[in-house]
Amino acid sequence: MTSESRFIRACRGQAHDTVPVWFMRQAGRYQPSYRALRSRYSMLELARAPELIRDVTIRPVEELGVDAAILFSDIMIPLASLGIDFDIQENVGPVVSNPIRTRADIDRLRPFRAEDVAYVFEGLRLTAAALGATPVIGFSGAPFTLASYVVEGGPSRTYRRTKQMMWTEPDTFSALMRSFSAMVVAYLTEQVASGAAALQIFDSWIGALSMEDYSRSVLPHMRFIFESLAPLNVPLIYFGVGTQHLLPEMARTGATVLGIDWRTRLTDVRAMLGSDVTLQGNLDPERVVAGFEAARAGAQEVVASMRHDPRFIFNLGHGVPKESEPAVLKQLVDWVHEHGRMA
Repeated sequence: MTSESRFIRACRGQAHDTVPVWFMRQAGRYQPSYRALRSRYSMLELARAPELIRDVTIRPVEELGVDAAILFSDIMIPLASLGIDFDIQENVGPVVSNPIRTRADIDRLRPFRAEDVAYVFEGLRLTAAALGATPVIGFSGAPFTLASYVVEGGPSRTYRRTKQMMWTEPDTFSALMRSFSAMVVAYLTEQVASGAAALQIFDSWIGALSMEDYSRSVLPHMRFIFESLAPLNVPLIYFGVGTQHLLPEMARTGATVLGIDWRTRLTDVRAMLGSDVTLQGNLDPERVVAGFEAARAGAQEVVASMRHDPRFIFNLGHGVPKESEPAVLKQLVDWVHEHGRMA
C-alpha cells in the first residue's frame, strides 16, 4: 500500500528506513525517452493522452528508483475548463490568448468541470494502477502563480500587471483568486479520487510578493484551499521559489509539507518553524548539471543536516534542469538512499 511507502511516512513524520527522494520535473527534456516522444507530440498533446500520461509519469520511477511519481501534466491544464485559451510554447512557456484584466473578464469565467479534463484523471488512474505501492503525487498551480500567467498573458519577470491589480483593484484580484481557489480544490479532490496519494501545490512565483502582500492578498485563499483539502487525508505539499521571507506565513496555510528552495538552509527553516511540518528540498538544481561529484557534495550537506529528522524528503530546490544527465540523477538517488538511513 502507498501509505507504507517511505515517502508517505516521511510526509506524516512516521518512522521509515531511509530518506525518501523524488524530483520536481523528474519527467522531462533531460530524458532521451521523453525527447523522443516530444519529437512526435507537443507538450499539450502528451498531457491530454491518458496512456502517454501514464508512460511519461512512471518512467522516472523505473529509471531512477525515486520513491514517488508526480503526475505528468502542466499547471495550466485545468484553466481550459474555465474558458481560458492558452498554448505552451517551446522555450517560452504558457502564453494566454485572452488575458484576464478586468472584473468583466473574471465574471465570464465558467465554473470548473472535471469532465473537461477527464484525460488527467484517467491518466492518473492508469498510472496508480501501474505503479502499485509507489505513490503518485497529484498537483495544481496555486492561485497567485496561475494569475501571474493569466493576467500577464505569459511568463513575466516583474508580474507588474498582476501586482497592479492586487494593489489598485483588490476586489477584482480577490474575485480572481476565489475563482482559481475553487478550481484548485475541485481539481485536486478529483485527483485523489483517481488515485493520487499526495498533492503538491506549486506557487512557483509567490516569492515575488512581500510578506505583507502575501498575508493580505494570498494567505486567506491558500488557507481556504488547504482547509478544504484536509478531509481527503493525504499529505499536502506547498512549494514556491524565493520564499525565505514567506515561510512563517506559508506554514500557517495548513500544508503538511513545505518545499524549500536552495537559498535557505533546512536547519534554519526547522528552527524557525518547529517540528510539526515536513520539509522537502533543497539541493541547488545546477549541481546536478555540474556532475555527480558536485551533486554528491551538495547532497552530503543537506542529508547530514536532516538525516535523523523523520519529517524530511530529499528533492531539488526547483525542477530538474533539461541539461541534466540521467546517470547523475540515478547516482544521486542511490547515494541519498544509502547515506540517509535513519538507523
